[in-house]
Amino acid sequence: MIRTTKLLLEFLFLTLCLSLLASGCAVGPDFVRPEPPGANSYNHGADPAATTTADGKAQSFDRGTAMTADWWRLFNSSQLDVVINDAIAGNPNLQAAQASLRQSQDNLRAGYGIFFPTVDAGFDATRQKLSPYRFGGGAPGSIFNLYTLQATVNYTLDFFGGERRAVEGLQAQVDFQQNVVRGTYLALTGNVVNTLIAHAAYREQVKVAEQIIDYEREQVGIAEVQAEAGAVPFSNVLSLRSQLASAEATLLPLRQKLYQAEHLLATLTGHAPAEWAPPQVGLADITLPLNLPVTLPSELVRQRPDILAAEAQLHSASAGIGVATAALLPSFSINASYGRDNTALSNILNKAGGIWSLGADVVAPLFHGGALRFKREAAIEGYNQSAASYRQTVLNAFAQVADTLLALENDAKTLEAQSNALSAAEEALHLVQANYAAGVANYLQVLAADEQYNQANAGYVQAKAQRLQDTVALFVALGGGWWNGEAGR
Repeated sequence: MIRTTKLLLEFLFLTLCLSLLASGCAVGPDFVRPEPPGANSYNHGADPAATTTADGKAQSFDRGTAMTADWWRLFNSSQLDVVINDAIAGNPNLQAAQASLRQSQDNLRAGYGIFFPTVDAGFDATRQKLSPYRFGGGAPGSIFNLYTLQATVNYTLDFFGGERRAVEGLQAQVDFQQNVVRGTYLALTGNVVNTLIAHAAYREQVKVAEQIIDYEREQVGIAEVQAEAGAVPFSNVLSLRSQLASAEATLLPLRQKLYQAEHLLATLTGHAPAEWAPPQVGLADITLPLNLPVTLPSELVRQRPDILAAEAQLHSASAGIGVATAALLPSFSINASYGRDNTALSNILNKAGGIWSLGADVVAPLFHGGALRFKREAAIEGYNQSAASYRQTVLNAFAQVADTLLALENDAKTLEAQSNALSAAEEALHLVQANYAAGVANYLQVLAADEQYNQANAGYVQAKAQRLQDTVALFVALGGGWWNGEAGR
């Protein structure tokens, strides 16, 4: 018994020494993060420093300014904050991403088990008949019970680092899922803010469209009276009726978009549309952020979740090359067992029935029809594919930021033009109203001016909403600032 225990201790000591020896090398490439790009701007030449002043406000792009994780608070809407919190707590897509992250973390913990010996205990009870003729005897066979109590220890020696590369790949999958969570969180918050802005804009556009329809109905009524009196031809009535029908037709799609925005907000917050109603937020309740942080391209590749997820996939593919390379080389394992045999269960611990074994296994692949070699080639091509996908993800991200920066400038110019059009239409309406009061203009002219004013107002509302939404798009394109807070991690 003492000698057996000594042998097992020596076995464990040898296992530890071999494990430390094997930990010094790992076949396959060591992963190196791709170098960030050398560009200092997103657009050719230079990025804009600020937008044109529109509606009395100009937005500036501040290089180096930290972006807060809860960037939506810059819109200064308490109702928006409530919807965001509701979505974070109840969105199923975010919950699924978080569950996938926890799953990958558990897989990584399970993968670490390869670095430790496996120890198992077993008990076996059989009833058997032994034939003495197998051993050259001639006595009759006997029937007996055999009870075996045994403990086994197995350890795989990771001489070439294949298992370490496999665990490295599992760690890369954890990093990937972590950035999927961040990306899902960023997309969720961006969609909520965008949809709430769209909902507010649709409500105002529906209101304007309803006013236009009311005015055109008055025009039709007046024209019908005048046509009956012979003051105007009936063709005027038909023309106005056609104009009214067109206006009524534009109202229905606006209402449909309004309902769709409400339903989308409900699903984003994890509710059925029948169970949840959005807050009645107007565009005037949402403040346009004026100082917008813009990170350098070299910083963006270390912050944006989709780029980091693509980098994690590249890391996983790199580790896969090491796993495939190790499969071409011999594998080593050592094992030991100790136990007791006895024909009577009550005597199972009797030392006379002691059994033990020590062993080592070496398996070297000799011929697999080229399968192992081509699997390694496939792993290398998988890495090349991931590298190309990573570069494309970076390019797409840079293009999105560049587009958004220019879009904000165009939004400002469009809003300024719509604001001027609205001011001109409002001034024209006041002038026609004054002329009507003085008796030098008829009521049809007043209604026409009202319609022109409401159409200009609809364009102004749309331009104002687009400027807000492109501001949201910039925050999303820059990664959302998760690195400056715990949100979304």
